[in-house]
Amino acid sequence: MMKVKPFRNEPITDFSKKSNVQKQKRALADVKKQLGRTYEMVIGGKKLRSKDKIVSYNPADKGAVVAKFFKGTKDIANRAVETAYKKFSEWKYVPAEKRAGYLFKAAAIARRKRFEINAWMIYETGKNYTEADADTAEAIDFLEFYAREMLRYASKQPLTPVKGEKNELVYIPLGVGVSIPPWNFPFAILVGMTSAAVVTGNTVVLKPSSDSPMMGKVFYDIMKEAGLPDGVINFLPGSGSEVGDILVAHPKVRFITFTGSMAVGTYIYELASRVQPGQIWLKRVIAEMGGKDCIIVDSESNLKSAVQGVVTSAFGFQGQKCSACSRAIVDKSVYRQFVEMLKEEVEKLQVGAPDQNVYMGPVINEKARKSILNYIEIGKKEGKLLVGGKKAPGNGYFIQPTVIIDIKPNDRLAQEEVFGPVLAVIKSNNYEQSLKIANNTIYGLTGSVYTKNKKKIAAAKKELLIGNLYFNRKCTGALVGGHPFGGFNMSGTDSKAGGRDYLLLFMQAKLMSEKV
Repeated sequence: MMKVKPFRNEPITDFSKKSNVQKQKRALADVKKQLGRTYEMVIGGKKLRSKDKIVSYNPADKGAVVAKFFKGTKDIANRAVETAYKKFSEWKYVPAEKRAGYLFKAAAIARRKRFEINAWMIYETGKNYTEADADTAEAIDFLEFYAREMLRYASKQPLTPVKGEKNELVYIPLGVGVSIPPWNFPFAILVGMTSAAVVTGNTVVLKPSSDSPMMGKVFYDIMKEAGLPDGVINFLPGSGSEVGDILVAHPKVRFITFTGSMAVGTYIYELASRVQPGQIWLKRVIAEMGGKDCIIVDSESNLKSAVQGVVTSAFGFQGQKCSACSRAIVDKSVYRQFVEMLKEEVEKLQVGAPDQNVYMGPVINEKARKSILNYIEIGKKEGKLLVGGKKAPGNGYFIQPTVIIDIKPNDRLAQEEVFGPVLAVIKSNNYEQSLKIANNTIYGLTGSVYTKNKKKIAAAKKELLIGNLYFNRKCTGALVGGHPFGGFNMSGTDSKAGGRDYLLLFMQAKLMSEKV
């Protein structure tokens, strides 16, 4: 078995250094020259065209085209699955070391192209420099971590000895998988779910988000450069209704990995559960579906630190993270002081063009902006607007960072996922009530508790049904290896991406026993 160094997280680029800012600006200038080009689908290594196209726009500059992609059809979707199915008969026998080697090579390529990858992300999804770079770093982490994990799973597995028998347990791949990543972590999550499937011996049909298809193309090209054989990953941009349903329902598809909204995730879960004619297995669905995440601010907390954690968690990447803080649950004894400090910090946040590295950029598209502004109007009726509440200037989908206070635990703004720069502040009578309010949603993804009281921390560890629970720090920014990521209830299947259990979801265990 190949020997590798212990896993270490990829450092995030320090953009307080002018030299790094200049590198990013040069990459943005280089990528800008490539904007507006048209790209084909790639099935089995062959480029395909169709009648219609998906157009990727820059959300910070309405009407500015990032890229165009020929759009998948029903026939091409079926062809993609059949191609992947045929390739699986070869790929499943490729040794684990060799499969891991492709991921190590891809990680090295991504490091070399880091600022270019960031630039595409900045243009296509409106991330600022640091948010884009953290996304790329996480993608590199997934490649490095899952390659090492596959080597661990491919080594001899421990079994209880049985007298007179030679026993062996091995993990084998499932088959053809469908990767349906989101637009909000358009490189990291796409790379993570797809590389996990590939390194475990499966073949993949990759359907990138229609809001960020270029990031799928960037990853496909990296894997091609790393030498991955044609047909192992098949690149198929397309709409959910036109090709997504075909892929999920296809009898030769063995598993689906999805990150996105609860509505789409539950639909995929239901569709995948139906056994189609000719299907000889129950499909596996690996789903991460969002949250209504909270930060509890206790009476015994460092308020300055708590305010900073809430602001960073609520408004980083415009609140467009499934892990974002959308509820601040604050003890009544510190409520007024917290609100005053919060208002002061939020008013400092700047909104503007992400290619100029402004802290807050646009939301992803006009549909999202309308939905977020509608939630703000709902919030104004349920509580009191503290700051923000309107569109922000600029030729993009900009919204002011918005805080609405005096929200009640059962209000819509305290229950429904907004997925934008909107924070609901809820007053609680005491710590016990704060814990109850935190658990009072259908989700259970991330959360944080700010308190100096060790007994209260112990109580939260017991009581809070939250997949990624943090103390005295922000509730965003999970690191591969250190913070395996996934939540409970309607937050998904608790897949724990970036953890030691994740690759098991892409394999099945085979026990072989020989009498000796």
